[in-house]
Amino acid sequence: QVQLVESGGGLVQAGGSLRLSCAASGIISSINAMGWYRQGPGKQRELVVSITSDGKTTYADSVKGRFTGSRDNAKKMVYLQMNSLKSEDTAVYYCNAEISMTFGTKPKNYWGQGTQVTVSS
Repeated sequence: QVQLVESGGGLVQAGGSLRLSCAASGIISSINAMGWYRQGPGKQRELVVSITSDGKTTYADSVKGRFTGSRDNAKKMVYLQMNSLKSEDTAVYYCNAEISMTFGTKPKNYWGQGTQVTVSS
C-alpha cells in the first residue's frame, strides 16, 4: 500500500501565498519523480511542477516565477510554495509520485486525494 496525503490548501486573496505539502507513506522501495498537478473548474488536469529524484525541476509556464516546488527525499515529502496567487490558480491540487514498491520493479504513478486551493479576487 502506498498513500500520498496532501495538506495546506485553503482560501486566499489574489496576491497571497500558500504552501502545500505532500507526504508519501507505505511500502516504498524508491521514488523517482514527485510533483503536483491541478485541475480547475471545467478544465483538464495539468502538470504544475515535476521534480526528479536528483532535484531537476520542471514547471508549467503559467506558474514559473511564482511557484516553487521542492522535495525532501529523507522524509519522502514534496512541497509547493505558491506566491502571487491569481484567480486562475483556483483548482484542486494533486500530489503525484512515481513509486516502486519493491526493488527492481517499474515505477507506477500514485496520486493523492487532492487539496482545494481557492483564490479570490
